[in-house]
Amino acid sequence: MFSRRVPSDLAPNPLSRAVLELRAAGASFIDLTESNPTRVGIQFPRGLLDALGAPASYSYDPQPLGLQSARRAVASEYARRAVAQDPQFVALTTSTSESYSYLFRLLCDPGSVVLVPRPSYPLFEYLTQLDGIESRNYSLRFDDAWTIDVAEIEAALDERVRAVIVVSPNNPTGTRLDRDTLTRLAAACASAHVALIGDEVFADYHLDSGRAPSVLEQTACLAFSLGGLSKAVGLPQLKLGWIAVGGPSELRDEALARLEVVADAYLSVSTPIQLAAPAVLNEGAAVREQIAARVLLNYRTLTALAREFPACRVPPVCGGWSAVIRAPAVMPDDVRALELLKEEGVLVHPGYLFDFDNDGFFVVSLLPAPADFEQGVRAALGALSRD
Repeated sequence: MFSRRVPSDLAPNPLSRAVLELRAAGASFIDLTESNPTRVGIQFPRGLLDALGAPASYSYDPQPLGLQSARRAVASEYARRAVAQDPQFVALTTSTSESYSYLFRLLCDPGSVVLVPRPSYPLFEYLTQLDGIESRNYSLRFDDAWTIDVAEIEAALDERVRAVIVVSPNNPTGTRLDRDTLTRLAAACASAHVALIGDEVFADYHLDSGRAPSVLEQTACLAFSLGGLSKAVGLPQLKLGWIAVGGPSELRDEALARLEVVADAYLSVSTPIQLAAPAVLNEGAAVREQIAARVLLNYRTLTALAREFPACRVPPVCGGWSAVIRAPAVMPDDVRALELLKEEGVLVHPGYLFDFDNDGFFVVSLLPAPADFEQGVRAALGALSRD
């Protein structure tokens, strides 16, 4: 009696079961998968959330794309990144996941296809399935570092494909767009009459000296840039995301008008967070700076420790909150991750959760408290180096 859009097997995997059992027993372990910035000792400015209590919140003025003040604040976020964006072409949502769902409704019919990167965060298969469409993978090629296989994308652009999703920086590989790749992708999308969706939630978090261009910095194809408070200021609980629309003016105008119809059907973003958005984005810069410093420090710790364990490698990461450890593939990654948890008291993500093609890849978050991170990584690398 239930829809095939919802998975039929809801049982937790062995690693998840082991984590639940340890927590139920009150056992301690170092969680190198923690990606919630509210749980890792980040200091939030006093009064950061005061604007949520604005008296104007008692009035309801439903605006499908969002209140103008909040949309202007989001446009200012793009300006801070040197990306010009008209606030009229910004739509507010409750999350990046909802942004994807709105865009799938805007662009796709049942059975349509969107191209998604592999390896990447295990989200797209679930979101596309829930919206009755199909995700098709394209490869991030690994040769000392990951790069986007544009030729594979170009070859995959058939009549069923409606959008190409690029995550920049990617979670967990840290891959990011460069301008040449963006230009080539935009041209391919324009030629095939498909949209380019840029998931840019980690755009502020650089682990080297570079900066990824936004998909909005081209005008060849219809493009959508996604962001939200979850990563911009480390406040996932406030539930505010956004879609910025760019590309050729006629396509952009029509896309916005149709997107407004989708958003009007749900009106999901609360008035208090919209009114508070300008203050939260402004004052939340202090949180963003702490997170950026934390992930950079932990990444440097990880790469330094990896030199002590030559059996393991840490491929270079351009940005984001995660890093990958490559280790000898002596057993399946899920088995080895479970062994690390039970024998070393360290939780890492096995690579298969992110659709790595081969065993020997493990993903760690760069957010944990530095002392815990160093202790956990040292134990993990030592164990992964043993045959």
